[in-house]
Amino acid sequence: MSTLKLGKIIQVPYKSGIYVGEIVEDRGDNYLIKTLAVLKHPMQGDLHHPKQVENVIFHERKALSQYEKFNALKDIVTAYTEPVPDYGTSLKNSVIAYKEKLANKANDYNTAALKALETVESSYYLGL
Repeated sequence: MSTLKLGKIIQVPYKSGIYVGEIVEDRGDNYLIKTLAVLKHPMQGDLHHPKQVENVIFHERKALSQYEKFNALKDIVTAYTEPVPDYGTSLKNSVIAYKEKLANKANDYNTAALKALETVESSYYLGL
């Protein structure tokens, strides 16, 4: 089990995204994390049926907001030793990287995911 201290800058996967954050509270088996940057944008679609488009509810998923807090299991939290990226820049870069990945291969999932990501981007990420 992880034994990181309060105030430590960490990296953690959360709901198919990867974030840089700060530990703000120890909650037993979990840490309460404050979001500082986005390293990988969350996947679009149904997380229980990844990369499927038929007979599933295709969810639009936005990244966690700057300073949004969430619980993460201590076992999946690791120290982050790089300089903390600017939140806005990191979000923009994660969207660009995900779009490029989706555009590289034409299939039903990538088409639907790209459309969902563009909707998320226009609805939530003003100024990207």
